[in-house]
Amino acid sequence: MQTRQLGRTGPKVSALGLGAMGMSDMYGPSDRAESLATVHAALDAGITLIDTGDFYGSGHNEMLLAEALRGVPRDRYELSVKFGALRGPDGAFVGYDGRPDAMKNYLTMSLRRLQVDYVDVYRLSRLDPAVPIEDTVGAIGEMVQAGYVRHIGLSEVGADTIRRAAATHAISDLQIEYSVISRGIETAILPTCRELGIGVTAYGVLARGLISGHWSKDRKAAGRDLRGFSPRFVGENLDHNLGIAGTLGRLAEAKGATTAQLAIAWVAAQGQDIIPLVGARRRERLAEALGALDVSLTAEDLAAIEAAIPKGAAQGDRYPTAMMAHLDSEK
Repeated sequence: MQTRQLGRTGPKVSALGLGAMGMSDMYGPSDRAESLATVHAALDAGITLIDTGDFYGSGHNEMLLAEALRGVPRDRYELSVKFGALRGPDGAFVGYDGRPDAMKNYLTMSLRRLQVDYVDVYRLSRLDPAVPIEDTVGAIGEMVQAGYVRHIGLSEVGADTIRRAAATHAISDLQIEYSVISRGIETAILPTCRELGIGVTAYGVLARGLISGHWSKDRKAAGRDLRGFSPRFVGENLDHNLGIAGTLGRLAEAKGATTAQLAIAWVAAQGQDIIPLVGARRRERLAEALGALDVSLTAEDLAAIEAAIPKGAAQGDRYPTAMMAHLDSEK
């Protein structure tokens, strides 16, 4: 497994990370046994970075990972954990909480559910507009001093917030959506991270399956699948965006790769400071994603992708309107 440094101050991790959210939430029903097997397959392949959140399945995801990681030496993996998203009994998101005392409470529960003594990277899931980022980051810094957290990360915040956080405590990485059709970070956020030595863990590298080569116009999002409400997955937007996926597929075929592999490889090729997170829920999808590490993109390949799929090519926001309003990174 190739490795990359997670920012100037963060740990060395696998060049591909596993995002575990879909094993518990947001993408419809999942298979518990297959989820556990996928985590084991990821570890066997050399993946060390595993991302979760205390609100994924309202604690379910952390408990699932605890089961999957039982008996695995603690130094074989790094846990990236998000906190602060508030949910009701019906699963609805009802706000964000970045208060220092609340953070300590959330961390305590995560440590218990994950059955570990510390988390490797701890981060607020979305900026709490009522709490200065300095207060939240400063409080996590106290947990670093106490040994319960190894590194502090950020999630979906803009350049100004990144600077304020980094002035408070060393920041290992920013977790944010980044793909060939979601490139908003390139204007100000990515340059800021590079100036400050902050790495990027990129989620949504397949745009929630939209540019994976496995989504079709006839496929329906089941249950509480977020994609049933996503602007990019409905109506004319879907037709347009599937056309982009088809273009990517033709470019991938020329490289002897699958559509998903080229999409992941494109993100990885944007810099050694970027670690793609893949939300594989099944071993077959994980195996396909791992193949992206063998796809080498030349300057000519990248130019061809840029010409065929320029920045801003997608139609529709990456989240529903109500969720977009909570993204500091979009302001």
